[in-house]
Amino acid sequence: MWLLAAFLAVPLIEIALFIQVGGWIGLWPTLAIVVATAVAGTWAVRSQGQATMTDLRRRFDTLSDPSEPLAHGAMIIFAGALLLTPGFFTDAVGLSLMVPDVRRAVMRFLARRIEVQRFRMGPEPQGPRRPHGGREDVIDGDWERVDPAQAEPEHDAGPPPRRPTHRGSGWTQH
Repeated sequence: MWLLAAFLAVPLIEIALFIQVGGWIGLWPTLAIVVATAVAGTWAVRSQGQATMTDLRRRFDTLSDPSEPLAHGAMIIFAGALLLTPGFFTDAVGLSLMVPDVRRAVMRFLARRIEVQRFRMGPEPQGPRRPHGGREDVIDGDWERVDPAQAEPEHDAGPPPRRPTHRGSGWTQH
């Protein structure tokens, strides 16, 4: 219900502000302010977004919790959309979300109201649940009995292929 109220209230607020500001300073300065905030907002989103991506990469490289830079990134994208939307109210909200302390306050506010049911770092097990109660010492596999007399001789293919020596971010296993 509050979303419907926002969809109705925001355009009405914007229209009222356009009328008020346009009456005070005139049509062309009002339109110039709207265009200037869109340009400034684009620049701010780009610079803040690059800083957030750097932090996100650092978190991935150190296998740290990436939720904070992801939340910052989402709010920066939302702020960019608000700054590109013509209007003074949306510009004010968008500009406020470009301030990192405001984003942290929004995250604290939301963290008090959101309950995380489950959080796990690392890959999820693939496929169906483990049989035998999830015992680690049970390996499920298919096999086929081969008669040694009918088996093809093994070819000496030389040394096994070398594994890359590049150590990745820690998210891949070698």
